[in-house]
Formats: sequence, C-alpha cells, structure tokens
Amino acid sequence: MKKFTKLSLVAAVAVAGLSSANAKPLEEAIKDVEVSGSVVYRYDEKDNSKAPTNQTKADNNYKIGLNLSSKVNDYVKFNSRFIVGGADSGFAGGGLDTSSANDQNVEVTLSHAYFALTAIPNTTVNVGKQGLATPWTVANDINGNEQTGTGVLALSNVGPVTLAAGYFNQTNLDKSGDHPLKNSTAPLITYDIGTKDIATVAAIANIVDVAQVEAWYLTMQDQFDTYTLAATSKLDLAENAKIGLEARYVNLELDNKNVLGITGDAKKNDMFRLAVDGKVGIVNARIAYTNTGKHGGLTALDNDAKNTSLGWNLSSNSIQDAEYLQLALGADILENLNFTAHYGSLESKESAANTERSEIYGQLTYKMSKNLTTYVRYGQNEVKTKSTGVKTVDQDRGRIQVAYTF
Repeated sequence: MKKFTKLSLVAAVAVAGLSSANAKPLEEAIKDVEVSGSVVYRYDEKDNSKAPTNQTKADNNYKIGLNLSSKVNDYVKFNSRFIVGGADSGFAGGGLDTSSANDQNVEVTLSHAYFALTAIPNTTVNVGKQGLATPWTVANDINGNEQTGTGVLALSNVGPVTLAAGYFNQTNLDKSGDHPLKNSTAPLITYDIGTKDIATVAAIANIVDVAQVEAWYLTMQDQFDTYTLAATSKLDLAENAKIGLEARYVNLELDNKNVLGITGDAKKNDMFRLAVDGKVGIVNARIAYTNTGKHGGLTALDNDAKNTSLGWNLSSNSIQDAEYLQLALGADILENLNFTAHYGSLESKESAANTERSEIYGQLTYKMSKNLTTYVRYGQNEVKTKSTGVKTVDQDRGRIQVAYTF
C-alpha cells in the first residue's frame, strides 16, 4: 500500500504539472515548430605505406544535426541545433579509428540556442548561442566542424543592400576550426582564444540580380584585425549553360607577431582568389587560382571557410607566399550520376617551407533523390621538398559518403 501511495503521488504531481495555466495540448504546442536536419555517414581510408610514416588508417565518421525552430509570438522565434557528433560539432570522435577503437556511442550537444527578433521592419536580431556566420568561419556544415559564439548578430535589409553587425563575447574557436591560433597547437599560442571577444560588420549588395558584392570587417580581441572584399556572379548564358564567377581578397594582420613565434613582417597575411565554374549541357568544370601573401597566408579560422581555398588534402590557409591552382572537369553519366576529376597544385615560394604539394582524385556522385546523396572518391596526395625532390608524403586515399537531409 505504501508503494502504491508513493506512485499515486508522483502521478498526481505529473498531472498537476501538465494541467498548469501555461500548458498546451501537444498538437497545439508543436504546430509552430519547424524541424530540419541532416544525417551523414563517411568511411575514410588513408594508405601511407609509401610514405615515411608507413601507416594505413581507416575511420568511420558519423554526424547528425537536428534543427528546431519554434514560434514564440509574432515577433520572436526560438532556434536550437543539436549535434550528435564531436565536441567541435564535427564528426563523432573526430573519426572513429577502425583499427584501434571499438564501436562507440557518441555525445549529443546543444550547438545553437538563440532568439530571433523581427519586431523592427526588414531587420532580424539574433540573440544567444549561434553559428558564426562570417566568411572566416563555418556556421553550419552537415559533415564538418562548426564555429559558434554567444552574442548578438543583427541583419537589416535596405533595398538591395543587407547590413550586418555582430558582437560575441565567447566562441568555440579554441576547439573548432583548422587554424594555427587553436589552443591545441601550443606553443603557437598560450591562452584560450575562445574567451576573446569578436566584433564584425558587413555590407552585402545585390546588383540587378546578376552579381553580389560584399565587404566584411572582423576583429578579435588582442589577436587580429581582418577584412575581406568579394564579388560573385551567377550567369545563365543559355538554357543549358550556366557560369559562376568569383573574385575575393582577404587581409589579416595579427596584433602581436610574437603570438605565433614569428619574426619580420609575417604578422601581415593576405590572399587573393579568382575562380570560374560552369556547366554546359552534361559537362561541368571549374578553375581557381589562389595567391597568398609573401609575409603570410593565414586568412581564415577554418579551412572550409570562404576566405581560404580548400581541395581535399590541400589548403592555402596559413601557407606563406604560395600559388594554388585547382582544376575540375566532369560530366553527367546519367541525369543523377556524375563523375568529376579534380587536380590541385600548391607551391610555396617561402624558403623555409620549400615544398610542393599536389593531389589528383576522382569522385562519382549519385543523387538518388533530392534529399539523399552518396559519393565515392579515390585519389592520390603527395608532398615533396623542392630542393631535394624527396617525398615527405605519398598517400593514397579513398572515401565513401552517404548524406541524408530533411
């Protein structure tokens, strides 16, 4: 009887809670909730048997992202994002090594939790924990790490121009992002940059729906000041002929060159990129040329960000006085099946680097439906010393990926 009484009391408390003045029927409570997300599985294998490391490594990679958006009232919406993956909002465990780790359960983390205010006409103000939506960072990525911060971001449309301003007093940049300022790369830096404030402003203009021009400025407390200028265009030349153009310049100057243990003018970093891509009929192609500054090439806080150039194994980020050429040529085998060959060559003229990097790989992509895509990729990557011709990396690499979005 005592046990029954205890259970009855618990049930009574639960019922009382559900019957409170603020409670709603479940159907009404969820009708204004929008759900979206993604599920990605990736298998990666690297064969370094020909390189000095003499090691083969294979990883299983998983990431699930779930976005929930709930209407609070006519002017406020609450947004949240949950990640099943790694602590950096990337793949679980940064890749689960099949040869040294057993099958594991992974963490669920709250990545975003912010309110979007729209009371001011043509203006949205996001307040709370959110993605860092800048050209230096990646706010959302279905299959990579993401950069977040807690603060305020305001976006306002004035005719064809969008103005943006943001301030964040805390970020995850000490854990997420591929860049030499990460705390994990000590002794390059000796304190946690995740505690450093970030401020940014931007103006983005659409010119007659043909081109987009953008200008951004960002500063990180006690670290650096940076700006970027970019112009992009998407043109329909004919019914089955489209072309995209991009010109981008990034300048980043470190506040203290000794932070990275460097000398001379190396605290000055910049990058310039020209890129053309297009599709004519069943044929697709891309060519991009990137040049980094003779003093330094640190221009982004993640290698996937817009303000740096990334291939598969190659990235121009942090490479000093470099030229990076990217080429791609492919064709549709079927309406939903494409094969594209990629080539990249990255060479630094800086004497200390003295390296040549190159990669070549092919990718077969099958888009089964609008929300389900899979691809198989295989290629070769090498790094050699220019003065001696000795290879320091000679790697074969393969990948299989399945991505589902909803």
